[in-house]
Amino acid sequence: MPTPALYRAGSGEQLLLLHGFTGAWHHWRPVLGELVARYEVVAPTIAGHDGGPPYPIDGPLTLAGATDWLEGYLDELGVDTPHVAGNSMGGTLALELAKRGRARTVVAIAPGGGWTQGDGESRRVGRLFRRQIYSARAAGPRVATVMRLSALRHVAMRDFMRHGGRVPPADAVDLATAFERCAIADRVLAALRADTGVTLEDLDRITCPVLLVSPQFDRTLPPARNAPRLRREIPGVESVVLPGCGHVPMWDDTRLVVRTISGFVDRHALAGAGEVPSTVA
Repeated sequence: MPTPALYRAGSGEQLLLLHGFTGAWHHWRPVLGELVARYEVVAPTIAGHDGGPPYPIDGPLTLAGATDWLEGYLDELGVDTPHVAGNSMGGTLALELAKRGRARTVVAIAPGGGWTQGDGESRRVGRLFRRQIYSARAAGPRVATVMRLSALRHVAMRDFMRHGGRVPPADAVDLATAFERCAIADRVLAALRADTGVTLEDLDRITCPVLLVSPQFDRTLPPARNAPRLRREIPGVESVVLPGCGHVPMWDDTRLVVRTISGFVDRHALAGAGEVPSTVA
């Protein structure tokens, strides 16, 4: 049975799903049914987030420290070198795992950290999340009332989804509650404001296949500012655009996200097995 800290189900090729900052594993809920039918899906709630374990590292937050924790947790779960799909911060951590040889393939959906230190992008992202977090905290017990109306859901989630009004009210409440209950939020905001330890570096160390996925209408990490350096520096990277989608595209176009992940994973799984991959519809 799923717990707030971990969703694990299915069989076959192992697929690790990593959610974004202020999220939880249930950010992947729209795609889980179809992915579990294909793979063993492992979707943890990252330390310091709503339902996840406490973040165990003191001092300033860094990508290196977060990846140290994640590697140790994967060891506890018996997860060695899975296929990894990550969204936003989860995409960043997926690329960090790849640098350490802990990913068989990576599908990085709107990953963070693609900016250049000092270019102001880290601070801009921090301000955007600060506004959303404070809004969620201010809404408090009224969030269920706000999320009843499609138009208000669309407005509340416009920075993260193109079609937030389509999210069912109960799921919208879960998403907003995760914002409010992210225990590590203030520390992450401080790291983004300081712009230290939050930029992806040494991308030439990645040797596994990587698909960089850019949602067309990503207001959180606009592709024009956040994808070019990743396309230049990740060896052999492939890239695609998700039309009609925002930063968290699992809710905007569920089937497209499933096809994007499964097409890349299956192609490389078959190639690794010595089979000729077929075209994924």
